[in-house]
Amino acid sequence: MAITTEPEGQKNYQAGAWHFAALVGGNVALAFGPWFVRMADTGPVAAGFWRMVVALPVIALLAWRARSPRPLDWRLGFLVALAGLFFAFDLASWHVGIERTRLANATLFGNSGSVILMVWGLLALRRMPGVREVLALAAALGGAAILMGQSFEVSTVTLVGDLFCLLAGVFYAFYLLPAQRARAGLGQWTVLLLVGLAAAPVLLAVALVLGEPVWPGAAGWGPVVGLAISSQIVGQGLLVFSLKHFPPLVIGVALLTQPAIAAAIGWLAFGETLALPDIAGMALVACALVIAKLAEPRAARAVPPER
Repeated sequence: MAITTEPEGQKNYQAGAWHFAALVGGNVALAFGPWFVRMADTGPVAAGFWRMVVALPVIALLAWRARSPRPLDWRLGFLVALAGLFFAFDLASWHVGIERTRLANATLFGNSGSVILMVWGLLALRRMPGVREVLALAAALGGAAILMGQSFEVSTVTLVGDLFCLLAGVFYAFYLLPAQRARAGLGQWTVLLLVGLAAAPVLLAVALVLGEPVWPGAAGWGPVVGLAISSQIVGQGLLVFSLKHFPPLVIGVALLTQPAIAAAIGWLAFGETLALPDIAGMALVACALVIAKLAEPRAARAVPPER
């Protein structure tokens, strides 16, 4: 996918049925990631390490096929290494949060990078927010307050899980900033490959420092391989194929299939029920994600969600 500077209103999107199926399928595949994290009997951060390592051979093949004949610029290499560091911290925080809160909350808060990136853009440009940004911020803050209030009523553990997932959203936003700049010169699959190579050793080091079990035990390799396939290979592959064919509104709405499916998985697999205030909070955060997606710069939109 090439990053374009064409004005959004003049962009001629050419989406077919296969592109739409890929867009939805990519988000569905990503929505199963938190379930695989829960099912793995490694530590949560160690599961992130295996997500990177198991997927690397396939991503390396895709990067090789889409390679550029130009040599690697050391400045782009530095940007990718920085992106990989932030992505490692993003996955570590998010996976820890997944173990401590409801899957729906984890997915929503983990994808909050769109809102955080919008705020970062306003600060960088030193301008006041417009109506769209104000609505996104109000919806995000209101929805987050409701969801975290509901989590606190359940347990302080679930509230801590929400905070870890919000922290992951912050790391994710700072992953996107260098990643989208490097992507212009390297291509999407090369960036994903180099990010994985940079993030994997950091995730392993964090898992070892936390004393987590790294090698899969009685649950076997199924959950960590499933995590790598659903989140890194199928989810990423389908989104790389489809995203350039859709306007940001469609992308933002499609993104909302992730928390919806995560909520269904949480209910069916773990008995996580949602009360009316939970649904209201989720709706507000979901609206914030869609509005923020509309307000993102084109370069940021071109980078597929990593979830």
